[in-house]
Amino acid sequence: MDIEFNKNEDLNKNLLFQLNKKLQQVKLGGGEKRIAKEHEKGKLTARERIEYLIDSDSEFLEVGALAADNMYQEEGGCPSAGVVTGMGYVNGRMCMIVANDATVKAGAWFPMTAKKNLRAQEIAMENRLPIIYLVDSAGVFLPMQNEIFPDKEHFGRQFRNNAKMSSMGIIQVAAIMGSCVAGGAYLPIMSDEAMIVDKTGSIFLAGSYLVKAAIGESVDNETLGGATTHCEISGVTDNKYDSDQECLDAIRKIFDKIGAAEKAGFDRSDPKKPSKDEKELYGTFPSDRVKPYDMVEIIERLVDNSEFEEYKKDYGKTLLCGTARIDGWAIGIVANQRKIVKNKKGEMQMGGVIYSDSADKAARFIMNCNQRKIPLVFIQDVSGFMVGSKAEHGGIIKDGAKMVNAMANSVVPKFTIIVGNSYGAGNYAMCGKAYDPRLIYSWPTAQMAVMSGASAAKTLLQIKVASLKKSGKEITPEDEKSLLDEITAKYNEELSPYYAAARLWVDGVIDPLDTRKVISMGIEAANHSPITERFNVGVIQT
Repeated sequence: MDIEFNKNEDLNKNLLFQLNKKLQQVKLGGGEKRIAKEHEKGKLTARERIEYLIDSDSEFLEVGALAADNMYQEEGGCPSAGVVTGMGYVNGRMCMIVANDATVKAGAWFPMTAKKNLRAQEIAMENRLPIIYLVDSAGVFLPMQNEIFPDKEHFGRQFRNNAKMSSMGIIQVAAIMGSCVAGGAYLPIMSDEAMIVDKTGSIFLAGSYLVKAAIGESVDNETLGGATTHCEISGVTDNKYDSDQECLDAIRKIFDKIGAAEKAGFDRSDPKKPSKDEKELYGTFPSDRVKPYDMVEIIERLVDNSEFEEYKKDYGKTLLCGTARIDGWAIGIVANQRKIVKNKKGEMQMGGVIYSDSADKAARFIMNCNQRKIPLVFIQDVSGFMVGSKAEHGGIIKDGAKMVNAMANSVVPKFTIIVGNSYGAGNYAMCGKAYDPRLIYSWPTAQMAVMSGASAAKTLLQIKVASLKKSGKEITPEDEKSLLDEITAKYNEELSPYYAAARLWVDGVIDPLDTRKVISMGIEAANHSPITERFNVGVIQT
């Protein structure tokens, strides 16, 4: 191995160490003391419930593990947004699982909790996956109710989604394993089946204290809304169980008798490992994000047998398009080529930049994949579209619009992996979050923003200095440097993949070696949802 490879490997493994350390902390939820308190009540934690529920030795793809990371610090933080969500297998059936984490503020809903729950429901709806709710929540976090209660994408949207999923024939099963209060009480009861754990599960629109304050009635919570009340008197819940384990066993029995799902019919052959060593990704991906590299080398360490069949290899070279397989699934790849290339006129083109010819190529390739029913994978390391008079005169806006139009109207499922830069309109064209990728994950090396940190900091500095001078303040070179350092530090924080993951701009930050798992499970999920729309790009200029 050469020195450059070793340098890259050291940096990327250090980034991976930081990621794993952060994930280990997140998985403790509210901390070891809170976990012990749940165990004293005879309850499992959210993660323990999921581990018990899913098939042994099966994969679980967590969605939003880093949601709310470093947010709500004045309220004591909200690890993983107080809820664990992801795709797993129950009796061989892929499901979306949503489990409130009662170790985090008693499972109360923060604004990001609502966003994360809605993301889980969105994935279930897009892929027609059964969804299991393991409910254990004190309801809305009242100090922040104005940010979670009334708007379209707030708390109430989940109940709308309950109703929509029911009408779509998507199976919903709920287990009440702790508190289930106020508006949250509707979620399990709008599911197909609602079960409850005796003595620890409870469900009511208003707890005993609020009932006393509102109507003067004195009643304890168990009598008001415990398992016996709702299974024997109100009929609100279907069956009660003596423990978390018994309740989870009952869910597994339900999924043992569910009919087969319809299939979209995506092509899959026998899975094969890449012939090139996957672990070489750490040394192949550069530590210097402006350094050119060959994206083909990355792709060949991700795809089956390292076989990548390029489309229009000698045209539009700053975008790689081609077909391959991942874990046996046929895929179409659109990836930014990061090495410097020559175009058909012999002119040098910068890596990571989308030019007119590459945008035109990508649009045509996306159309072909839709015609052949091949899922699309976008691998982002993009600085943006080419700018300048030459690019404008060459119709970069027209060709860029053609690519965005084809990508946005694509009816085959799309998946996005951000490995490096994700700047400006490049993020959009390469299927950023706004364009409905079924899943979107980033590597620890990713950065996402309108423009690079260096460019943004200089631009923001010019604006700040001009504003200060306008107000009559004299700015010394030392002042400018201090301002630049302050602006750069803030902008670099916002570039971080963890900043994006905290706000669910991406579904998570992953070890590069987990890329194949994400794409494979994503396509398997998408295969549950037959394509009913016809691909039509609408009006585009040619």
